[in-house]
Amino acid sequence: MSHFVQCQTQIRDRSALCRALQELGWGDGEFEVHAAPVPLYGYQGDERRERAEVVIRRQFVGDASNDIGFARQPDGTSLAIISEYDQRSRGRFGPYDQAWLGRLTQAYAAHVLTAQYQRKGWQVHREQREDGTIRLLVRR
Repeated sequence: MSHFVQCQTQIRDRSALCRALQELGWGDGEFEVHAAPVPLYGYQGDERRERAEVVIRRQFVGDASNDIGFARQPDGTSLAIISEYDQRSRGRFGPYDQAWLGRLTQAYAAHVLTAQYQRKGWQVHREQREDGTIRLLVRR
């Protein structure tokens, strides 16, 4: 049985998180968004004690994988809940390690900033560089 590891993030905006997950490859229906925390499941389908509001179910993570969850904390941030196995195993888009979490966080931040500038009437052009970094060009 794989142990779940909890990683603190600065992710607060659920819709920006969902757009970032889609950007990293998950389609509609491949992750769930819940108003209240739901259980995460291990690779054998066993219910675990960990719970989260945003969940990528194991069948969309990779072979013999566990669910990945994002649980809202009292301060509004999200805790990423990822199994040790999935952090070191080559999954569908993994390993789901710190580098993957960094790419997710970068995509998330770009979506948050884009939405903030667009609400203020600014035009935002997004550029994905070859090294994987995202560049935002903002103008009035």
